[in-house]
Amino acid sequence: MALDRWIGLILLGIFAAYGYAAWFTMDGNLAPFMQRNPIWPSTFPKVLSLMGIIVGLIIVLGLEKSDKPREENPSVIVYRQLKEFKLGQAGLLLALMVAYALLLRPAGFIIATVGFLVIGSAILGERRWITMIVVAGLATGIVWYLVQVVLGIFLRPLPAFMGV
Repeated sequence: MALDRWIGLILLGIFAAYGYAAWFTMDGNLAPFMQRNPIWPSTFPKVLSLMGIIVGLIIVLGLEKSDKPREENPSVIVYRQLKEFKLGQAGLLLALMVAYALLLRPAGFIIATVGFLVIGSAILGERRWITMIVVAGLATGIVWYLVQVVLGIFLRPLPAFMGV
C-alpha cells in the first residue's frame, strides 16, 4: 500500500476515535436542559470528526488521485523521497503544537493562541510581522468570542494570575 494511503488510514483511525469520543462520551455529563440546545459543546468535534473520516476515506480509497504520471503530478508522496520535503518545519510545527497544548491553561487562550499563530507563521516563512500579529489577534479574538459568548463555554482568556 502506498504511503499516502497509510497516512490516510492512520488519519481515519484518529478521526474515528475522536468521533467516538465526541458522539458517545462528551455528552454524557451534560445537564438535561443543555441537551435540548441546538448547538452543544460537542457539535464542532462531531462535525470535525465526520469531515476527517470523509477525507480519510477519500485518501484510503484513492479518489483524489489523478491519472497523470509521477513526473506531471508533484503531489504524489514517494517514501523514498521523503528527504526532499521540509521535515524540519513539520517537526517544529509539531513541537509548537505540543507547547501550545501545554501553555493553553497557564498562559490563557489569547496569549497562547496568538503566540502559536505568530510563531507558526514565522516557521512557515512569513516575515510580515505586523500583518501576522494583527491577523492572529483578530482570529484569536473571534474564536474566543464564539466559544465564550455564542457556545457559552468558559475559556480562560488570560493567565490566572491576572485575575481573569
